[in-house]
Order: sequence, then C-alpha cells, then structure tokens
Amino acid sequence: MLLVLIAVAATFAAVLGVSLTVLLAGEERLAVRESLRRLEGYQIDNVREQEMLAPLRDRVLTPALKGIEALGRRFTPAGYSDVVRHKLVLAGNPDNLDVDRFVSLKLLGASSLVLWAWFFFGFMHMGNFYNTIATGLLTFCAFIAPDTIVRRAIDDRQHEIAVRLPDVLDMLVISVEAGLGFEQAVDRTIAAVPGALSEEFGRMLQETRVGSSRADALRALDERTDVPELRSFILAMLQADAFGVSIGRILRAQADEMRVRRRQRAQEEAQKAPVKMLFPLIFCIFPSLFVVVLGPAAMQIMKSL
Repeated sequence: MLLVLIAVAATFAAVLGVSLTVLLAGEERLAVRESLRRLEGYQIDNVREQEMLAPLRDRVLTPALKGIEALGRRFTPAGYSDVVRHKLVLAGNPDNLDVDRFVSLKLLGASSLVLWAWFFFGFMHMGNFYNTIATGLLTFCAFIAPDTIVRRAIDDRQHEIAVRLPDVLDMLVISVEAGLGFEQAVDRTIAAVPGALSEEFGRMLQETRVGSSRADALRALDERTDVPELRSFILAMLQADAFGVSIGRILRAQADEMRVRRRQRAQEEAQKAPVKMLFPLIFCIFPSLFVVVLGPAAMQIMKSL
C-alpha cells in the first residue's frame, strides 16, 4: 500500500515537473505573441502563425467546451434549461456562467466516473466494495458540485440583498424627502451603496429608461431576486402607484419594517447556532473529551481485572 502511494506521488510529481517545464519554456513565446498582438497593422503570411497568435484558451479550450456544450444540449431534458437559467439569474450569473457551461460542467462531473474507477480499482487496493463506494461517492459529488456552487451563490446573494435593503431604503427616504423623484433617488443610492441590490436597482432603472413601466420593472426585479423582504417593498410600491399614496411615507414605513425584519433574521440565525453545533460537538469534541477523561480510568479498570 505504501509503495503504491509513493508511486502515485512520484508520478504526480513527474507530471507536475514536466508541466512546469513546458509552461516556463512557452512563457517567452507567449510574451512575443502578446507583443505582436499589440502591433497595429502587423501582417503575417503564415496561417499557422496567425492562429498561434490567439490565446491558448481560444485555440484549445473554447472548441472543446463547445463540443461538450453541444453534447449537453442533446441530453438536456425539456424545461431543465429554463430552471437552470432562472437559478443563474438568482445567483447573479457568477463568473459569466450560462446554461450551456453549467450543463457541460455537470456532464464532466458524470464523466469523471471513468477517472475515479481507474484510480481506485487500479491503485487503491481497498477491496471491490470500498472501491465501488468511493468511486460512486466522488462521482456523485463531482456531478452535484455545480448545483451546490450555484445554490450557495443564490443564498449568499439573497442574504446580502436582505441585509442591505434597510440601509438602501434609508438612503431612498433621505433622497425623496430632500425633493428628488423616485428614479433620481434610486440613481443617487446606487452610486452611494454598492452591492448586488444596487446592481438590481440599476438594471431596474435601465428598464424604465428604455420604455418599461415602473410596475413592470419592479415585478422583473422581484423575479430576479426572489427575496421576501424585497418582495414586500415591491408590493408596497405597486400599491402606492395604484392608489396615489405618498412615496416618501411608504419608503419610511418600509425602512422601519425592514430594520425590524433584519433584527428578527439575526435572532433566528442565533437560535439556529446550537443546532448547527450539535453535530461537531457529538462527533468531534465529545470523543476526544471522553478519551482524555475516561481513558485513564478505563486503563486502571482493565489492569485491575
């Protein structure tokens, strides 16, 4: 077993060394190509040299990803693309991730079954049962990794929007009561308070400026965020537009309510902390504590017997 691990480590080190050598050797050539790209009017007669001026990502990775994306579209169930697209919108399109790339990542995760099977059954002699369990577990983790990352991005973004909303509403109240209109107040607030909520408000302003009504822009904002606190504010604004209520009064009432909700959210998270600490407490802290406290007593009992 030890020899197998040493062989795997040596192979990995050799591959890493060769890769670093190739990268260092190509660094000078890459610098030359970057300089040639900056020259205006530079002409190359050789087609191969023209293609080599493009980055490695455009020459190798992009065509490979396009092939995987085409294969992913063929096996994607009907309606699944719309669900993924909505999740990516809620996550704020992290790293410019689109539906095709998301499906390609899941397809690569499913294809990693071959790699894990080769590694465990070829090098890790743990028995067929344990090799099968490890292969299936790692393949499942690789397959659901994109969903987990997007879900985490959605939760973080929604939490940021819910936490920033009272501060943004305070800025809107100050701006509106100072004499600005709602759109001008939103524009001023976007410049003062950066973040995901300000980005969504900026997109809402762009939609109103290209011809959408304020009600449609607010409904689209609700669909892109799916935050209960923000939905309450949007419904209040829609009612204010429908019945002609003062926007300043609505904004002040919503700011007070959102501040109370933020306090309640913090209290809820504090009450969840003991439950979250239960698992590491039972499986990590208590065993070591029992070994230290009860270990000597157990040894004395065994000696007396």
